[in-house]
Amino acid sequence: MIGQTPRDQLNKLHSVILKERECAKALAIEDMLAASQEKQELIHVMSSLSDLNKSDQEFAEIIRTENRRNAYLFWSALKWIRESMEFFGKQVSSASYNPNGNIVHNNSGGGLLSGKV
Repeated sequence: MIGQTPRDQLNKLHSVILKERECAKALAIEDMLAASQEKQELIHVMSSLSDLNKSDQEFAEIIRTENRRNAYLFWSALKWIRESMEFFGKQVSSASYNPNGNIVHNNSGGGLLSGKV
């Protein structure tokens, strides 16, 4: 990043964060992971930035907001996946009965989590 102004670096980070979100929405996992790696590298390089002008500080705040939006998107998607796995695990698990004749559900995840589905 030698020769780039802080604004150039902020612009690059902003575009990478937006790309990361679009890749996530398109389920382009490899591209999303590459964008995430690039974002981490940019953040590491930019960690030494100081004394940004007011305009750059305002833009950095916009970037922070966009990055938080991505984090919320990822968190929501992960929560949805976990709930789906739990739901489908309950659907494919067979009911068993205890000695009193009551149904006992096995919470092991069923065939979906074991790879048998």
